[in-house]
Amino acid sequence: MKELVAIAEQIAAKLIERGERIAVAESSTGGLISAALLAVPGASAYFLGSAVVYTRDARRVLMDIPDEAMKGIRPSSEVYAQLLANQIRQRFASDWGLSETGATGPAGNRYGDAAGHSCMAVAGPQASVITLETGSTDRQANMQVFAATALKLLLQNLSR
Repeated sequence: MKELVAIAEQIAAKLIERGERIAVAESSTGGLISAALLAVPGASAYFLGSAVVYTRDARRVLMDIPDEAMKGIRPSSEVYAQLLANQIRQRFASDWGLSETGATGPAGNRYGDAAGHSCMAVAGPQASVITLETGSTDRQANMQVFAATALKLLLQNLSR
């Protein structure tokens, strides 16, 4: 968690300096991204809220993304990660949206992705999306790496 908080501290400084706010939608990280951002004192200045979107029901209820809107979109994909980032940003009227979706392990997911697969996206004044493949089946290690990678992606976008 220390590594995650160290990255979050850099993010917090940039968001506070700019007067901007963020909302997070995460899946396989189970709240680690949000926990890191909230571990920084003064988080209420930049953190609006988050959702752990781990299931189809969570996607419908928390993100207001109906099944019909998912036609042609596969979960745990870059397209889905960008949809989540855009949707969480819109729902919270935040400057930035950050999302993560993937398969932590020890097995892959039902969509055919191997353990260690994750897609992360940033929506905001800068936008980007990436896919990470760790090749690991270690669930907890993947959760940490996914969260760190998502936070670093956000920091890169804030630094542009």
